[in-house]
Amino acid sequence: MSWLTEFVRPKIRTLLGRREVPENLWIQCPSCQQMMFHTELEKTRKICAHCGHHMRANVTERLNWTFDEGSFTRIELPKVPADPLKFRDTKRYSDRLKEHRDKSHLDDAIAVAHGQIGGHRAVVAVMAFEFIGGSMGAAVGEGIVRAAQLAVLQDAPLIVFTASGGARMQEGAISLMQMPRTVIATRLVKEKGLPFIVVLTDPTTGGVTASFTMLGDIQIAEPGAEIGFAGARVIEQTVREKLPEGFQRSEYLLAHGILDMVVKRNDLPATLARLIGLLRVKVQEAA
Repeated sequence: MSWLTEFVRPKIRTLLGRREVPENLWIQCPSCQQMMFHTELEKTRKICAHCGHHMRANVTERLNWTFDEGSFTRIELPKVPADPLKFRDTKRYSDRLKEHRDKSHLDDAIAVAHGQIGGHRAVVAVMAFEFIGGSMGAAVGEGIVRAAQLAVLQDAPLIVFTASGGARMQEGAISLMQMPRTVIATRLVKEKGLPFIVVLTDPTTGGVTASFTMLGDIQIAEPGAEIGFAGARVIEQTVREKLPEGFQRSEYLLAHGILDMVVKRNDLPATLARLIGLLRVKVQEAA
């Protein structure tokens, strides 16, 4: 080792002080493996500039991207019993909840806000995959119910962004009961003649897919989103057949009539505004 490396460099570092380098300055695209600077990724709304892959987004990003700038207000959702079954796997469920609340700054895997989209009033519920995989427990069910009630109260369309691994196993049958609850909530909106639009994002699976997610008046998905009930490997083992290429991806579902449209993230706000305008005009004319 030279005297420059051994003596001079440490002295310079001591004099100048060490600069803390923030983590995640560079983010790798999970599709094409290209590295992107985080500020550039923020400008593209987490869409890879190299291959167009839509990366997963958090609740705050979804709300900021969807509503007109500065036009929305988040509502406080009711509290539910934190650990009704006193469940424990590798750690206590109550500890797991605390860990994810501290990390995500969310109370649970859903946030609800109201505001304007393209000048139209709207209520938006966003599921948070960053909170225990967006799993649906009592809090998520309660969030969907309150979002539906708010839409009825404000005479506004309900838009739900889904992102979930399914029902929350730590709440057992309580989580399964959220499936009929959320279905009933969507009926409240439809019975009032209000639009119910679902935007499926990556991933949307399990009990969430099997309940309110597939009941929208309009079904939209982001490009490349994984959408299904059971995993592809489970299905292959059950039917004992090789699944088609792109199975359970949004483009495949669109081609087979399950979705109405696949819309790029940058085009979503304008698309939602246009759909709200069209559906509200139709409702008013019918009235």
